Amino acid sequence: MNLLSTFGLLRLPDIYNRAHASTKSATLGILTILSAAFIYFFYTHGVSSIRLLLAIAFVFLTAPLSGHMIIRSAHRYGVPLAPITVKDELRKLEEKQQVVEEEVIRPVEADS
Repeated sequence: MNLLSTFGLLRLPDIYNRAHASTKSATLGILTILSAAFIYFFYTHGVSSIRLLLAIAFVFLTAPLSGHMIIRSAHRYGVPLAPITVKDELRKLEEKQQVVEEEVIRPVEADS
């Protein structure tokens, strides 16, 4: 899985695709290793480790979230998309959110 992640980092066109490849495959690789360790200790020694289960849950929740936040901050900072990108859905969403915020923040004019 980590080798697959390396190919993604080298071959994909922009930071968004690269971060996606590295986050997803690295998360799957770590989860596979931790799950294999849990299964090994459970069947060979009869021990179910709560630490391994907590580590699996922690990695499963935090790794994709951190990758998402890195990509989101790169987008807000203005890192350009790859030239082959067809549409930018996040830009449209942010523009709609900005219009809504401007309508809410706009001061109400008092009737005279």
